[in-house]
Amino acid sequence: MLRKRLAAEALGSLLLAATVIGSGVMAQRLAGGNAAMALLANTVATVAALATLIALLSPVSGAHFNPAVSFIQAVRGALPWADAGAYALVQVLGCGMGAMLAHAMFELPLLQSSMHVRAGPAQGLSECVATFGLLMVVLGARERDAPWMVAGWIGAAYWSTASTSFANPAITIARSMSDTFAGIRPHDVPLFVIAQLLGAVAALWVARYLFPAARRL
Repeated sequence: MLRKRLAAEALGSLLLAATVIGSGVMAQRLAGGNAAMALLANTVATVAALATLIALLSPVSGAHFNPAVSFIQAVRGALPWADAGAYALVQVLGCGMGAMLAHAMFELPLLQSSMHVRAGPAQGLSECVATFGLLMVVLGARERDAPWMVAGWIGAAYWSTASTSFANPAITIARSMSDTFAGIRPHDVPLFVIAQLLGAVAALWVARYLFPAARRL
């Protein structure tokens, strides 16, 4: 039932965003100015939450939590376009609510606008690569391996990309609403989203060649 699937996508997106932003706040407070330690703590929390949420909610909705994933699944015929649009809407709303939930848990203003600059070609390329890798995993992994493989890729990309791997338009929008460690200036959001979609499309093209299951249904 679509209503149940949308509820799962909204809940997963909310909890994922709350984890990403909340762990960033906690890490920054405890790391004493050590950016590497803060990023490590942020990474560990994100990886753990992502693997858990995918394993928990995948049987209900597929556990996309990401408009780029829903878009690619619609392109390949695995998800009706109307459903993909509804998925994207609740993913963005869920991530936005997750940002406010994180702020509430740490007694911060609920509504914020990030001042964290993430601009330039290297950031765009990083987001393209991060999303490319994510969609390659989504399209090529066996279902039982998806939770740890998706989480593993995102964790690795946190450290191997200049952007620290947002790889998700919904979480990018939500992080623009948080002037914290995980934030991104609203001005920089379009670059990230465009790069993410380009990476997703490139992944579909490559995955169709490498993985028979990724071909159009």
